[in-house]
Order: sequence, then C-alpha cells, then structure tokens
Amino acid sequence: MKTLCLGCLAFLFTLLTNNPVLAADSGAAPFYGNAIAAGLGAGLTIIGAGFGFGRIGSGALEGMARQPEAADPIGRNMIVIAALLEGATFFSLIVCIIAVFKG
Repeated sequence: MKTLCLGCLAFLFTLLTNNPVLAADSGAAPFYGNAIAAGLGAGLTIIGAGFGFGRIGSGALEGMARQPEAADPIGRNMIVIAALLEGATFFSLIVCIIAVFKG
C-alpha cells in the first residue's frame, strides 16, 4: 500500500511538472497544471470533509447512545463542530477556485 501511494504521488508530480518543460514549441498546447492541481485539491477537500462529517456523526451518535441524558449538549456541540468543518471546507474550495483563475 505504501509503495502504491508513493507511486501515485510520483505519477502526479510528473504529470503536473513536465508540461512546461515539454511545451517549448510556439504552437504547443496551453498549460493546464493549475486547473489539474485545483481539481485534485477540491476533490481531496470534499473527501476529507466527508470523512470528517462521518466521524463527527458517528461519535455524536455513539455518545448519545451511551448517555441519552446528554443528547442535547452533544447535539449542539456536533452542530458547532460541523459548522467549523464546513467553513474550513469552503475556504479550501475557494482557494482552489482562485488558483484556477490566477494561472
């Protein structure tokens, strides 16, 4: 698994860095590395947010099942943490969108 992950990272690095070197011709295709990197970043952001929301929900429901009398504070805290996670996710997505249009 570690070798596969390292191989994927090497492939992505090669994919994102070799286009400017190979594009020495005047009629070469435009460089889309920023768009590719922003798309990968946005995808990783959404995947991470999904895992985060899943962990928040499972932890809150497990806590509510163990102590039903503490369901209200746990639910409020879960909503606050989910809102913070959503804010960080939106910030990351905005950074990815800005990266596309800067290049």
